[in-house]
Parts: sequence; structure tokens; C-alpha cells
Amino acid sequence: MGRSLRKGVVFALLFAGLVAPASADPILLLLLGIARDMVISHANDPNRLVPPPPPMPDFARVYPGTSVEPEVLRRLIDDSFLYLSDGQRQEIFDQLNAALLNPKNAAVRGAMIEYFAERALTVRAAQLQLAKMPYSEKQRMAEEFKVEIAAMPAEERDQLGKVLRSGLLPVPSDLNQLLLAAFDGR
Repeated sequence: MGRSLRKGVVFALLFAGLVAPASADPILLLLLGIARDMVISHANDPNRLVPPPPPMPDFARVYPGTSVEPEVLRRLIDDSFLYLSDGQRQEIFDQLNAALLNPKNAAVRGAMIEYFAERALTVRAAQLQLAKMPYSEKQRMAEEFKVEIAAMPAEERDQLGKVLRSGLLPVPSDLNQLLLAAFDGR
């Protein structure tokens, strides 16, 4: 144990430059020399691939206090709310953009973006799942929907009818048509 402790101290002192190399173990010196040569050759290699630095956002174009550009949110809205018209998606972006630029929301700006992105991606995932659903399954859903709306209060049923007719329900258009037909009793 004393010998390994002594070698450890010699090794530490050698690295610290306090012990002359002549008093160190020759095998240790050989290994240290090889390691040093490898490090130097790697650092001087002109063909070495240096990873590029991560891209920095253009802070003149991001929402204050975040690294999110408005175009990122615009793309998220366009990709997640395909069932809406261009004008409706623009309206969502305009309202979200105004809320994010409002100085009163400075403390919650990041949380607002995160919450919105999470909801948008959830809507998109649900749309993709519904789009993959067989037509027979969509018809079964419409029949169940018909039973459910029969038990709704008239005011809620009217509001749901407006949403279905305007195409604002986040479902594929064929399912929206089936639900609307079930709603109208066809």
C-alpha cells in the first residue's frame, strides 16, 4: 500500500512539474509522453472536425426574454391548425403575438409560449390519429356523438352546432361532416 501511495504522490508531483523527470518511472514517462503527443497532434490536426457553435438567435427578432422568433410560432400554428383557414390561423398568430409583446406579460412570456406550443402539438397529434382512423370507426363516433348531444342542454348544443358549422372543431373534415350530419339528425 505504501508503494502505490508513493507512486501516486510521484505521479501527482510529476504532473505538477515539481519532480524532475529523471526520478520518475521510465514506463510512466513513456505513457505520459505518448499521451502528450496524442493531445498535441490532435490539437494541431488541420483535418480535425470542429463542431460548429450552436446558432445564436437574432435577438432583434425574438420575443424579449426568450429565444423564440415569431416565425417559429407562425410555422407552429400553420402546421398544427390545418383545419382552420389562412385567415383564422393569421388571427390566432396576431392575438398570440400581441399577448407576447405586451410588457405586462414579460414575466410569463416563456410559460405562455411553452403552454401554447404544447397545446398546438397536442391538437396536431390528435388530428393525425383521427385522420388515420378508418371511416367505419368515424361513423361509429358520429353515432355516439348523436347520443351524447341529445342529453346536452339546448344552449350548449347550439354553441356546439356553431362550432361544427364554422369548422373550428380540431378534427379532419370528413369527421366534421359526419358529426355535423349527426348533429342535424341526418
